[in-house]
Amino acid sequence: MADSVESVLAKIRPHTTSSLAHQKAPATLLRAIEATFREQNTIFPGVWSCSGEGDILPSVLYLLAAVAQYVPQPVILSHLTTIVSLTSPLFPSLSAHAPPLRSQLTLYGAIFLALDRSHLETQGLRQAFMTIVQLCLDPRPKVRKKAAEIVKDVLSSPPLPLSKHPYASRVAEWVQAALAELGAGGLPKFKGKKAENEGSEAAIYLLAFLRPVLPTLPAESFSAITSSMLLLPRLGNPYLSQSAYSILSDLLALSTEDPTVDLQSHMSDLLKVILSSPPLRSDSALTSAWAGVLGSTMLAYYHANPEECSPEVHKVWKALWNLLDSSDTSTRKAAADALSTLSRCFTPSLITAAVKERDSSEPKSAIGKIVAQTAKALDSLPYASAIPGIFAVSTALMENLRYRGGSKDHATAAEQLLVPLIEKASELRVQKTFEHKEAADAFLSAAMRVLGPEVLLRLLPLNLEAADRQAGREPRAFLLPLLAQPHPSPLGHFLSYFVPLTERMFDLQTTADAEGRQSEAKVWSVLVEQIWVGLPGYCWAPADLEKSLNAQFAQLLSQLLYGQPELRPAVLRALKILVESNVALASEDPDKIARLPQSVRADHISTEQAQENVAFLRAQCDSWLAVLFNVFGSVGRDNQRMVGDVVGAWISIADAKAVTQAYQKLVALFKQNLAKAQTSASGKGPASDSMVVVTQDLLLLVIPYLSSEDATALFDMCLSSEVLESKETILARLVESEKVAADAAAVFQKLEGLVDGLAAAAKKDRMLLFTALVRVIPTESLHLIPTVIPEAVLGTKEPSEKARNAAFDLVVAMGKKMQAGGTVKRQMLEDMDEDGADDATANVEEYLTMVAGGLAGASPHMISATVTALSRLVFEFKDSISANMTSEIFSTLLVFLTSANREIVKSVLGFVKLAIHTISPNLLRPYLKDLVPALLRWSHDHKNHFKAKVRHIFERMIRRFGWEDVYSFAQEEEARKVLLNIKKRKDRAKKKRAQGADDDDEVPRAKPAAGDAFEDVLYGSESEIDESDDEGAPAPGAGKPKRRDDKAGARLRVDDDEPMDLLSGAATHVTTASHKRKKPGQDAARFKTDDDTGKMVIDGSDDEGAAATADAEDAKMRVEGDAYREGLTSVDGFRRGVTGKVKFNKDTKKRRREADDAEADVEMADADAQAGKTAGKKPSARQKQEPKFGHEFKAKKAGGDVKKGGVDPYAYMSLSQAASKKNRGQRIGIAGKR
Repeated sequence: MADSVESVLAKIRPHTTSSLAHQKAPATLLRAIEATFREQNTIFPGVWSCSGEGDILPSVLYLLAAVAQYVPQPVILSHLTTIVSLTSPLFPSLSAHAPPLRSQLTLYGAIFLALDRSHLETQGLRQAFMTIVQLCLDPRPKVRKKAAEIVKDVLSSPPLPLSKHPYASRVAEWVQAALAELGAGGLPKFKGKKAENEGSEAAIYLLAFLRPVLPTLPAESFSAITSSMLLLPRLGNPYLSQSAYSILSDLLALSTEDPTVDLQSHMSDLLKVILSSPPLRSDSALTSAWAGVLGSTMLAYYHANPEECSPEVHKVWKALWNLLDSSDTSTRKAAADALSTLSRCFTPSLITAAVKERDSSEPKSAIGKIVAQTAKALDSLPYASAIPGIFAVSTALMENLRYRGGSKDHATAAEQLLVPLIEKASELRVQKTFEHKEAADAFLSAAMRVLGPEVLLRLLPLNLEAADRQAGREPRAFLLPLLAQPHPSPLGHFLSYFVPLTERMFDLQTTADAEGRQSEAKVWSVLVEQIWVGLPGYCWAPADLEKSLNAQFAQLLSQLLYGQPELRPAVLRALKILVESNVALASEDPDKIARLPQSVRADHISTEQAQENVAFLRAQCDSWLAVLFNVFGSVGRDNQRMVGDVVGAWISIADAKAVTQAYQKLVALFKQNLAKAQTSASGKGPASDSMVVVTQDLLLLVIPYLSSEDATALFDMCLSSEVLESKETILARLVESEKVAADAAAVFQKLEGLVDGLAAAAKKDRMLLFTALVRVIPTESLHLIPTVIPEAVLGTKEPSEKARNAAFDLVVAMGKKMQAGGTVKRQMLEDMDEDGADDATANVEEYLTMVAGGLAGASPHMISATVTALSRLVFEFKDSISANMTSEIFSTLLVFLTSANREIVKSVLGFVKLAIHTISPNLLRPYLKDLVPALLRWSHDHKNHFKAKVRHIFERMIRRFGWEDVYSFAQEEEARKVLLNIKKRKDRAKKKRAQGADDDDEVPRAKPAAGDAFEDVLYGSESEIDESDDEGAPAPGAGKPKRRDDKAGARLRVDDDEPMDLLSGAATHVTTASHKRKKPGQDAARFKTDDDTGKMVIDGSDDEGAAATADAEDAKMRVEGDAYREGLTSVDGFRRGVTGKVKFNKDTKKRRREADDAEADVEMADADAQAGKTAGKKPSARQKQEPKFGHEFKAKKAGGDVKKGGVDPYAYMSLSQAASKKNRGQRIGIAGKR
């Protein structure tokens, strides 16, 4: 609690220099209170001495609200009378001032949560609570939100042993009165910042408050609240009506989950009122809410009284069905969801009536009419845009018509009623122009789960063989991926239908492969694989298991496991599901049954049948375990886990005799392979080693199911062997199983000399064994722990992550063992002085002293590992270590921060980072004068990322201790600059994040956690100012195009000028795909076309408006560039020298000539741009007679450009102007030639 309060107050203290009064006043008051009452070690009682002064009242309330939630309950109760007498009269005066009022509300929120039942009836507290309830309608959002949160928190935390808070009835009465006043058209009065609220706004505030507190109100108040809620839509406010319907849906859902909520007497009236007040179809939001509340009402009515609900099903269905042809997407979706909810209200009487007339062309039953209407809608043009919703409704119908008439041998109602829907869905699915194939697949998937492939494939044959193609039947390969889900079809159907089919397909694949038709062979291979992937769907507790899983089929499965790697995962999954599903149903364990798929739980075999299946499988364990052991040894390491899961499933149901036999075979094989590995040559070593690993992994799978005798024999065999490197995992697993009484001292002595030369994996196994042994060390033999500490500490520096984590677990396990108590016999330790060999009491601090002995190690590696281990222990046992021990550890490790060895300093920096996060600031504050200069010594060192580490540590220190305390201990001016730079960069990063939050509403992503608290503290939460270094980094969410809410309606698709039948099958000719895609030749629309012939005219002249605009821009840019160059080189320009002195350009003949040339170029560019505006018009006679540019240089006889008797030719056209796109039709060269 002290740390939490300190972190809150640390954020307030720095604002003593703030320019904002509301920030400065609380910080100043806090400093004064801390200076006056520091010796009392508490702030809460001391604040009351200042509460009588009106000027500082907001600051007092702010500080009280900040610390109240961390104050222990006895302290609040001891000052309860003072708090209530001083603060409860302040509510009227604070009502006009929102900030102190929110502080007052926060204070009372902490007070109410700390009260016992005896204090709740205090007069001042009751009045204060009702005042807070009234503030839930305050027009100020922050005040209203804070008041609603307090009421919700108080009602959600009733004093023990009550289940409902005593104030809940008062809140319910207030809500009923407010709703009644709103329904009568009254305006709730509120004396506050505004004189009164409008009725609709007050109702919206009331409903926003009611939604979260609804589950905490008394159940007997729901009836009156429901009646009042139905009157709100009459006020004519769409948002109010939508909120009322939404809350009604929540209330009705609550009635189905909580049996104490009784709304049965109001269901009929509630349904009538909702049906009689449908909203306008144009109001999509209100219509969606109305559909939702109608579906929830029917579901609650069904749970309350199914027989009374059944006559209303068809009436409500018609009301909701009319919404499916709406043009609004949200309305159609809400209607489909409500219809799906309504399908859950089918009673057995309704289903039986529909089944009886299933052959009638004009059904009279409600469900018969519903099915007929749904099937007809799939071909109806008005419902073309609602086809996904219709398929969703069809899926719900399929799921809720599993009724078999009381016997599993009977056909389901879905099979008897929904055949037209299934056939229509298949017909649409095979059409190439049908867009909603995913929705059709979802419906067919539901049909596969409910009916099973035996029924579904009888209605919809696959048509995959050559005879089917020759007959012109459409193939339905899309049904094969649906086989893998659980379904009720017997396993014998797979044997009789799919096994022969796969054999024929495999023959076709072999033939195609032999004849070089690789593509066809691949198709048959994929089909075979898809069929076998569907085998697990047949294995969920089949009723015909004993009949189907015969020797022939078992042999086929074994051959597939050995010879078909592509089909092996499916077969393994099927074998695992066979065991687990039958075991779950036979156990009658609700938790195990709840983990089964919903379709299995809805239609499963009896418990007796499941027990018979388990007994049959148990009889086959011997043969299947032998097969699985062989497969386990033949597959690679990546696939052994999958096989191992199946081995574990089968061995779990095996009897003791079968387990013992399997264990004996594995032990014999393990000894044989181990002997071969020891005596084999170097060339055969890897193969032998791999077999040792395989048999070891198989033994690990069998260990949990061994008897105590077998486990003890295996433990003794592994321990007596000369080679223990490959057996440490087995020993660890045996010790963890608690089936072996291990002698920890003997095992430690045996393992003591096997440290050197171990591989990383062996070190991990060794650490795991040590961890298991430490847990079983007797309390009188704790002297064994110091012998393990050096190896465990060094293990924390292992390169292998798994070995390193195992070492950390060992270090913590030894600490917990010492924490549990006991005696450490020091005379049993080596090199222990006899004078100091007294027994020590085991505790965490004694263990820390043992570990800290490694700080005197001879190598820097040992010292660094010891620091790392101490960091882990301080983090793990921070609540059990005394303040003196913590200070001693910190001061000792602080000395190593001045070490010249980087490995040691790196570990110490990690400890300092963890200590700032974990240890109390009051404990570390005295060490800041030594810690800050020592850290600043490494602030400029880039090796090992020391600079970034130190910068991050200072960021944490500033957050924990404040900027002034950290900065005051920086002694040198250069060091102060480092801290100033860190503060400046941090402020810049904070400002940048604030600007990003204003520009983009997206919440910034949190850094992912490593999954381990110690790792997160030590290596996580990277420096904030690292982000600010990337000045060019885009803001969060930048560059992501915002989605436009385009509402694209449905339209007819034109299919090669084929005539369209709008009365039948119109759904396949309607598309909702965006028509704004770029089509081939779309760019040609920008060109002109000839009116007579329709041909496209590509004109390259200057009459294009876009080209003229581009040329004008080019000319402008050239002029701007010339102007800049003129300022540097022309007569009127100037330049600056090295000293910054201005030097004007000299007026020379060369500069005057260059200036004249540049001016002529600009004028010609302007003239050409002006001429471009008149291009495209018919030239006048005067324009035709104008001489062309450069005509005076044209030769009369020769083709040159020199005029007789004239001057030397000059090109009065700039190169950039000549190369521009202007006048491409009449291109003129530099000398004026075409």
